[in-house]
Amino acid sequence: MSSAGDGLDGGALDESVADVFVVGAGAAGAVVAARASEDPNRTVVVVEAGPDHPLLAELPGDLVDGHDNSYTDHDWGLDFLPIADRGRQAFPRGRVTGGSTAVNTTIALRGIPEDYDGWADRGCPDWSWERVLPAFRRLERDLDFGAAPHHGDAGPISIRRFPDDELVPTQAAFLEAARSLGHPECVDANDPDDWGVSRLPMNKLGRVRISTAVGYLAPARVRPNLRIVADTLTRRVVVEGGRATGVEVEGPTGEVRVIRARLVVLCCGAIHTPGVLVRSGIGRRSELDHLGIDPVAVLDGVGANLADHPALAVVCEAREPAWCAPDLPLIQTITRYTSPGSDARLDVNIELISRARLRRDGPPAFVIAPSLEWVEGRGEVRQTSADPRSMPAIEPDFGTCDVDVRRHVAAWKDALELARRPPLADMIERVVFPDPSRVGDDDLTGLARRVTGSGYHPCGTARMGPADDPTTVVDQHGRCHAVDGLVVADASIMPTVPRANINLSTIVIGETIGEWLRTDPTRYGL
Repeated sequence: MSSAGDGLDGGALDESVADVFVVGAGAAGAVVAARASEDPNRTVVVVEAGPDHPLLAELPGDLVDGHDNSYTDHDWGLDFLPIADRGRQAFPRGRVTGGSTAVNTTIALRGIPEDYDGWADRGCPDWSWERVLPAFRRLERDLDFGAAPHHGDAGPISIRRFPDDELVPTQAAFLEAARSLGHPECVDANDPDDWGVSRLPMNKLGRVRISTAVGYLAPARVRPNLRIVADTLTRRVVVEGGRATGVEVEGPTGEVRVIRARLVVLCCGAIHTPGVLVRSGIGRRSELDHLGIDPVAVLDGVGANLADHPALAVVCEAREPAWCAPDLPLIQTITRYTSPGSDARLDVNIELISRARLRRDGPPAFVIAPSLEWVEGRGEVRQTSADPRSMPAIEPDFGTCDVDVRRHVAAWKDALELARRPPLADMIERVVFPDPSRVGDDDLTGLARRVTGSGYHPCGTARMGPADDPTTVVDQHGRCHAVDGLVVADASIMPTVPRANINLSTIVIGETIGEWLRTDPTRYGL
């Protein structure tokens, strides 16, 4: 097999049977493909809807530069409705090998042990903290704490933290202001027992983003049993007699083929995996009927249980334009803590974002951004059409869960207090939003219900759990409850959103299921 990243219509993919057919080469899919193809006797094909850039020396600049996100060149062009009646907004997702790890902010937080022990308590014991920690260690090359027992020093994803001499002035001031408010110093935010204000662990070296395409796929490309096929859209999974037997795909010039496979692994992410399932006849009865799709298996959890991190902002006009220059790192620091009265540890965090896009000719600004990390509220992803090119309706339904809003508003007030604390206060010309004259509890609560946005960490839309739970879609090994030979291995299977950016947690899903495919293939019928 060739590992070249060419498209379907160029003859790159014939109709022979693959052992493992991976749909999506993103945060988890690239990892599943790399790990599964370590067995030279197993053919692995990974199909990506976006482009592939096989030569690292020729990566486009927006994929290389980890100091900012890539917003347009490798994006799906999705939008979402964060709050009913508010109006739709952009919802960035990476459309390229590496997926969102190739375009994101490179924050490499793990979540905390309670997140994964919570998954275990929901009927997924193989995802407890004790069992996922080896995967976190295996994926990373931590350049600061690699010798620590809870870290790794030889994995494919390099991770480091910005030292003092690389901090943006506002980021350094944020650290000092948070300490003045009593936030303890946290040397390593990925220490499972630590908390407080710290430099973020980030999967980039200098400016260079270390995506799963760079860390996992690049060294795997030499394997003759691995094929990477780009610019190829997955229309549906073919199910015959209750078993997935292949995938219907469409190349860049419109040619449609069915590729046979012994095992199909969906790694399209929490937004797109539900769409592939629904187009395959797997989903909620009402949705299938509405779209005119014959049911193959009715699973009410498909597209439900959408979890994300709600985000708010304190927007600050900076005294000096240089502090918000476009070539500076977008983010470097964080403080993580438990909100008063909360029974969920480290349920909020606050980050400083070095620059904000107010308007094209507006003054320079930066943002103090409180995020709610433990969330009770849930939304959904619905398909608007049976056309595989259609975009789904993404509706996280922020601002409706009273418990979430209360804790998030408390964090917003903490962020406002940070803006008043020197030396950060000395760098602020004025607070642009929210209006400093209207920051009482009632004012902020009403505002939060209208303006809360997304942290862009969607998950949970095909969640794992026991088969007797009607809200689950797959078991703890990613195997679909209703269709044999079909596995889901991406953020959609998370029962709850971790208390961290889902970057590393999604890679861990790929690591874990990829290793199971390699070391225990009979579990998946191989």
